[in-house]
Amino acid sequence: MSDTTETKKPTIVDKVTDAISKPAKPKMEDLKAEWEKVRHTADTLEGHKFITVSSVPIKDLYTPEDMADIDFETEIGYPGFTPYTRGVHPSMYRRRLWTRRQFSGMGTPEQTNERYHFLLNQGQMGLSVAFDLPTLMGYDSDHARSKGEVGVCGVAVDSLKDMETIFKGIDLGEISTSMTINAPAAIILAFYIVVAEKKGIKPDQLRGTLQNDILKEYIAQKEWIYPPAPSMKLIADTIEFGTREMPLWNTISISGYHIREAGSTAVQELAYTLADGFAYVEAGLARGLDVDEFAPRLSFFFNSHLDFFEEIAKYRAARKIWARHMKEKYGAKDPKSYLMRFHTQTAGVSLTAQQPENNIPRVTWQAMAAALGGTQSLHTNSMDETLALPSEKAALIALRTQQLVAYESGITNTIDPLAGSYFVESLTKQTEDEAEKIFEEIERRGGVLAAIEQGYFQRELAKSAYTYQRAVEKGERVVVGVNKFVMDNAEIEIPLLKIDESVEREQIESLRQLKQARDNDKVQRTLGELKEAAERDDNLMPYFMECARVYATMGEIVDVLRDIYGEYEEPPTI
Repeated sequence: MSDTTETKKPTIVDKVTDAISKPAKPKMEDLKAEWEKVRHTADTLEGHKFITVSSVPIKDLYTPEDMADIDFETEIGYPGFTPYTRGVHPSMYRRRLWTRRQFSGMGTPEQTNERYHFLLNQGQMGLSVAFDLPTLMGYDSDHARSKGEVGVCGVAVDSLKDMETIFKGIDLGEISTSMTINAPAAIILAFYIVVAEKKGIKPDQLRGTLQNDILKEYIAQKEWIYPPAPSMKLIADTIEFGTREMPLWNTISISGYHIREAGSTAVQELAYTLADGFAYVEAGLARGLDVDEFAPRLSFFFNSHLDFFEEIAKYRAARKIWARHMKEKYGAKDPKSYLMRFHTQTAGVSLTAQQPENNIPRVTWQAMAAALGGTQSLHTNSMDETLALPSEKAALIALRTQQLVAYESGITNTIDPLAGSYFVESLTKQTEDEAEKIFEEIERRGGVLAAIEQGYFQRELAKSAYTYQRAVEKGERVVVGVNKFVMDNAEIEIPLLKIDESVEREQIESLRQLKQARDNDKVQRTLGELKEAAERDDNLMPYFMECARVYATMGEIVDVLRDIYGEYEEPPTI
């Protein structure tokens, strides 16, 4: 027999009784008040100041109140969709991990080639070329100003011959190559294209990135050759050439890394870098290119400093700002133009010569911050880089650090795992708002080039660097092994890579032999054609490639343009 009992509807008396027996859920403000009664007074940890590396004050607790004005749909969203806070790809690392690069290059081209083969055999996924100081400044190894610097901080590249040696036995059609060079970047790119050409690989097959960011040189790193206007012309040449001939290549990597290394705060790094990026967009537009033709191939390069959460917030804010400005200010319509793709390098300035093994854990959490911030490729510094170029063992540890983070930490299991954190979302919004204020100040000064000429960036960086250094010296900011937990008479026991003086002699002799063996009449004729093209204001990339093919040297090519453009001298900024 079936049960025909009807369910009795609750009466008003039942509802009141139920409410009395089940106390109401405490309100948020009541919970906060209870916590306030029992929490300890803030700032009691050995006099520790609760601020970020950039001296931004941090509250003792973040709650939903700090996200009250942050709308999920418009401010956070989904990865791969506007506003791109959570990443530029819908699946992020669940589909593909970031590219693991190690910044390498030392001594002779032969030594660099050997190191590249070692790293590739150990699981490195892309190459990143470090050049020596003479190459960065456009001098050949036999120039008087090159003495004592050849091969010391990177590899010496005097001509196409050196590039051929560096990439011997490496398939440039398969590998992705990043090259960190700025003032003579267009010439180095020409060398690389011709090396590939000789291997039967066309420009449209090449994948990689050229740093080519001259604005940050005037702001921070100081490795310039020509004045700003002709330097910007050369960058526009590479953007135009890359757009037409190299669809897989990033012809410029807009770099905040060196701005941060020069002493900026996280917000300054973000704002100055994006301001430079907007200037390059405007240069491309002035060349007659449609923004959607070239913007998808612009990339960025950021620092990953010590403050774990500040760095993550910086990357998330950067993506939001770039997407918004590209759409609203520059009229981009292709969603690919909205995507800020960036490489990250852990903070070289954070490494200490004292107790250098401490640099391994420092680099580990910096790498984790970059990954949690959504980087597309990553370089982890070696523990000995504050003392010398990385030894083979130190470079391997740095690479293994990336692999450990990628495969063992668990942070790649889900996409953007820190989204929704009251602290991270609040800090992201704060970083974004402060960067917009800096953009307004730059615009008020007439734009990036005008601000450089006024010394604005240089003065602001000096102030920030001074503030940080004073805090370290006064013990207000702890640096383990430097101003706290110091070991007296501690000896450095790690092996260091030393660049032998014979490297310079060998490179100069190789250059001498090249100049004897090449067709010098062709060299002079080709350099003359370059000079005429520069005077006509032509795009110089095809002429650089012709110079490369006849083995004209870096110094010879640069000198042609020095005669036309002149050299830059920085005005006093005090």
